[in-house]
Amino acid sequence: MIRVRSAAWLLAALMLAACGGVPQTSETPSVSNGPSDRLPGFPDAPATPPVTPPQTVDQVQQFVGGVFTDAQAQWTKVFAAAGVGYRPARMVLFTSAVRSGCGPQTSAVGPFYCPADDTVYLDVTFFDEMSKRFGVSGDFAMAYVVAHEVGHHIQNVTGVNAAVAKAERAQPSAANTLSVMTELQADCYAGVWAHSTYRRGLLEPGDIEEALKTAAAIGDDFQQKAATGSVRPEEWTHGSSAQRQQWLTAGYQSGQPGSCDTFAKGV
Repeated sequence: MIRVRSAAWLLAALMLAACGGVPQTSETPSVSNGPSDRLPGFPDAPATPPVTPPQTVDQVQQFVGGVFTDAQAQWTKVFAAAGVGYRPARMVLFTSAVRSGCGPQTSAVGPFYCPADDTVYLDVTFFDEMSKRFGVSGDFAMAYVVAHEVGHHIQNVTGVNAAVAKAERAQPSAANTLSVMTELQADCYAGVWAHSTYRRGLLEPGDIEEALKTAAAIGDDFQQKAATGSVRPEEWTHGSSAQRQQWLTAGYQSGQPGSCDTFAKGV
């Protein structure tokens, strides 16, 4: 198994120490299959009045902008607690096509993060397509997608992206494995942010379930089987449905970036 090491993991350790006092569980993270938000070792989400998921393009823009701003604020606090400065990301919303620091892209690539310009790019029609194609919807399904892309920015500013690129150059055959580890870590970081929303009383019943269903729907095995009828793990770049749910859950349960070292723990 490839191991990627960099100064990023020292930073992760500092963050872990700075975020002490967050309840943990010794149980193995598991996938929630029912309507409840209850996960092993973690209490139910607080009862709050239901919120109608965003419907129009304007509502989606306002919602994802709010999630992005909130995630940035929470990560700024985590970095500050570790005594490390945080370089904020940007977000660009578009339809159909966009020019990014990583070159021109179309909506076919889905939401993406460009490390060259520290920017999250998101086609506002993606969520409607996600609902139609995969049957997943809801405000926290959208929030998970945004938080995952912000997770890639965390990897960029902590040096993980650079370490992965170096490892890929040294061993090109490991590129897919490294990509899976990178994507699963971003899922875990999304879970860390989700934990912060729980701690602040912002979660609604069913929110985490929405995120887990979304993670399952965008797993490589699910996508491959839907497209071709077969599953080819050697071609995975993002991880299986179970892996994506597992690491999202791990981040949510711990609330600690240090629990997201997919490179050391394997996938």
